[in-house]
Amino acid sequence: MNIESLLPFGVSMENVIAAMASLAAFGTVCAVWNALLARETVGVRAKRLRQRREELMAGHMAPRRNPHRKASAMGVMRNVTHRFHLLRSKAADKIAERLAQAGMRSKDAVVTFLFMKIILPFVFGGGAFVLFNMLGVGKLSPPLPQLIPLAAVVLGAYLPDIYVWNAVSKRQKLLEKSLPDALDLLVICAEAGLALDAALTRVAGEMERGGPEIADEIGLTAVGLGFLPDRRQALDNLTRRCVLPAMRGVVNTLIQTEKYGTPLANSLRVLAAEFRADRMMRAEEKAARLPAIMTVPMILFILPPLLIVLLGPGILRIIDALGNM
Repeated sequence: MNIESLLPFGVSMENVIAAMASLAAFGTVCAVWNALLARETVGVRAKRLRQRREELMAGHMAPRRNPHRKASAMGVMRNVTHRFHLLRSKAADKIAERLAQAGMRSKDAVVTFLFMKIILPFVFGGGAFVLFNMLGVGKLSPPLPQLIPLAAVVLGAYLPDIYVWNAVSKRQKLLEKSLPDALDLLVICAEAGLALDAALTRVAGEMERGGPEIADEIGLTAVGLGFLPDRRQALDNLTRRCVLPAMRGVVNTLIQTEKYGTPLANSLRVLAAEFRADRMMRAEEKAARLPAIMTVPMILFILPPLLIVLLGPGILRIIDALGNM
């Protein structure tokens, strides 16, 4: 079969070969030009890293809003705090640091806390006055109806502080519980050859399910190491957010490693062994206190039913024998 018979009328085999050769030459030129073209891979990668760090920082510092909270309520709180210039006071910085220890790092948290400090004494005091003085709930005798509103005002003034203190205490306990596991993962990452930033980022990703609190703090520290101009400042911020002796020891080790260039894996391995020993000692201490703690419940709730079961039938038989005499 002749190939030229398949070609359209007026198109010769020489024209087809010339067209194919032209396409091949054009493709070769494009490939060589693309290979020899100078690409700014380092600049593009650095730009992507900066964008990623900014996104992570925005995600960590973004206010955790309740989806059911109305924006108008938050606007009222901001107006009240700005009217009294509460955010400009020296106590606002201490409040922000305390709220950061409780995991509340947004500026809205500071506004909400200050607003509650202002409004709750009036709400509690006014509610108690209406209930016990105007409505006469409980029919209390003087001077209790006059003292209860005063106590309610004091309770309303200190209730935000009590709530934040309780939140800080719970979070610090969770951080202390998850820190040994996170440190073991950090040792593995350091032994694998990862840098401190990459190791902290990996540990934060691995600890999201087991310890979301420690993952949040480590992830924010990893972002701060690349975002802040001074790397030590990011580590110092971690100690301010996590007021734990164990965390301070880890941060001091990381600072010494950054300053003197000592092997990170060896230092972290020693700390991990110490934390595991401390956790085992705390577990043994709790186990040693268990008999003393169980003595009172055993006397009150276990021994009486046991005595009834063991001595009850004998007592009943003695009563029946005495009745038949």
